[in-house]
Amino acid sequence: MATINVRRVYDDPDPDDGTRVLVDRLWPRGVSRERAAVDAWLKDVAPSGELRGWYHHDRSRHREFDARYRSELQDGPAAQALEQLRELVRGGPVTLVTSVKSIEGSHVPTLVDVLEDSARPPASR
Repeated sequence: MATINVRRVYDDPDPDDGTRVLVDRLWPRGVSRERAAVDAWLKDVAPSGELRGWYHHDRSRHREFDARYRSELQDGPAAQALEQLRELVRGGPVTLVTSVKSIEGSHVPTLVDVLEDSARPPASR
C-alpha cells in the first residue's frame, strides 16, 4: 500500500511528500499557488458546504459527521474525486494537504481511513 501523509498547507513541503493534493473545498487564505506547492486540487473530495456548516468542528457531532461524510463520498462529484485520489495513491506516496487548524477534528482522518480501507485486500477488511 502506498504511503499517505497529511500536512497543513502552511507547512513547508517535504521532499518525501510525493504527490501533494489539496483536499479542501476552498483555497486557503493567504497562500499562493507556488507556496502551496500542490500537484492537484480535488475540492469535490472535501465535505459539502452544507455538511461543513452543520458540523462546524463541534466534536460532539464528529461521529455523525464521519457517517455523513462517508455517505457523501459514495456519489456524484465526490465519488469521482475520491476515485481520482485513489488512482494517485496507487501511483505512489501522496500527501493530503489541508488548511484546517485541527487535523484530528476535520474530514482528513476520515478521508485517510477511506483511502486505506479501499487499498486493503478484501480478505483483510
